[in-house]
Amino acid sequence: MIRWLLWLLGGIVLGGVVHLATVLAMPRAATKDAYSRLVPIAPVNTMVQLPAPAAQSSIMPFMDPAFATAVCRYDLSGGSIKLNAPVSEAYTSVTFYTRESVAYYAINDRAAGRRAIELDLMTPEQHAQLPEEEDVTAADRLIIDSPSTTGLIVLRALAPEPGLMPMARSALAAAQCRVEQVQ
Repeated sequence: MIRWLLWLLGGIVLGGVVHLATVLAMPRAATKDAYSRLVPIAPVNTMVQLPAPAAQSSIMPFMDPAFATAVCRYDLSGGSIKLNAPVSEAYTSVTFYTRESVAYYAINDRAAGRRAIELDLMTPEQHAQLPEEEDVTAADRLIIDSPSTTGLIVLRALAPEPGLMPMARSALAAAQCRVEQVQ
């Protein structure tokens, strides 16, 4: 009887280890991640609006039809990125992802406290090379350090009613992500 319990316990432990290893390896083994799905439609360092999600065809999984969405595939090897995103009347958010789809920073229009979300995205090395400006405070210039040189910036604007979707899309159309050349 004890021998069967030990075999059963060993099987459960082995199953748990295999399950955990599979779950942890899946993001690295997946070939159709968010970044690779956006390569054909989103040029590097350019803000592109995504089409509205449909049940049969959606570029990204779990897209909310109440949000207009735009993405910028960034590459910081040519310099830092300057993001300027006007906020919509309802709600606007910006989320930063690494190439491996790990979210590392997010901000919304309430936290920005302005009519536009303006920030600089750079690597820690680029940030260290910035000259110290005594009259510029953290409230004047928001700088985000990216853990990788490539990734995604996802901008979302809420349309609380279907008739307000053009307003949300126009807010995203004015958004820009452009490279600031290394000096």
